[in-house]
Amino acid sequence: MENTQSRRNMIKSVIAGTAALGVSSALPSFASDYKSDFSSLKGNINHSVCHWCFSDIPLDEFCASVKAMGLKGVDLIGPEGWPTLKKHGLYSPMCNGAEINLVDGWNDPAFHEQLIANYTKMIPLVAEAGYTNLICFSGNRRGKDDETGLKNCVDGLKQIMPLAEKHKVVLVMELLNSKVDHKDYQCDTTAWGAELAKRLGSENFKLLYDIYHMQIDEGNVISNIKKHHQYIAHYHTAGVPGRNEIDDTQELYYPAIIKAILDTGFKGYLAQEFIPKQKDRLRSLKNAVAICDQ
Repeated sequence: MENTQSRRNMIKSVIAGTAALGVSSALPSFASDYKSDFSSLKGNINHSVCHWCFSDIPLDEFCASVKAMGLKGVDLIGPEGWPTLKKHGLYSPMCNGAEINLVDGWNDPAFHEQLIANYTKMIPLVAEAGYTNLICFSGNRRGKDDETGLKNCVDGLKQIMPLAEKHKVVLVMELLNSKVDHKDYQCDTTAWGAELAKRLGSENFKLLYDIYHMQIDEGNVISNIKKHHQYIAHYHTAGVPGRNEIDDTQELYYPAIIKAILDTGFKGYLAQEFIPKQKDRLRSLKNAVAICDQ
């Protein structure tokens, strides 16, 4: 009980500290409300956020606000949104737009022709824009066992890996939970994703470790990150249960998780992907960045 209370107090103190950060009158009002003193961020983590969680805020306005907080990127943006990110000096740490959807993926040969066409078109665009990571998905099992799914993914992905390697683009498969949010999804454990990466044997295939999803499906988050970190290119956050704020209302202790990620030598991006419950959603985002800025 005492340990839990001290953890909660630490998170509250981190959040409270954000209230004293400065405001710039040069920014639009929606951005200046969330202005952060850039020197207050430690620089150990490259902070990003998924716009879809705040999708009712136009991307242009959203970019201005997150830039003011000191974030460096916005996740899951395709080519149509890249000019807006660049306008605000923001990066696209995890590009999308080549996938069919979350359920029709590389584990099923029926979708290989379409996926190969999509990724063959998108990989050069990602590289030309100056970005590196492009998301992909295993798809749903539909009765396939682990071995069949792995073999099918290898067969399909190997057809585009040379193009990814040529353009220095990394295909990043997201780990999703199959218990609550994405029933029947195949890449639902870190071990399965790591085995796929081993079989492909390319530095241009990695995993997106979604902390929320993996807490639901397998738990043991810190140990799994330490064990498989060499296959992880990117991280997403959210609170468990509910996928809401990562504050003291949920079961994960993010300061320890972020420290474990940093201890692996990780230099990539961590993106907030929680669905805010609080009325001031951008304040919730700013608080989450403060919690993760270890």
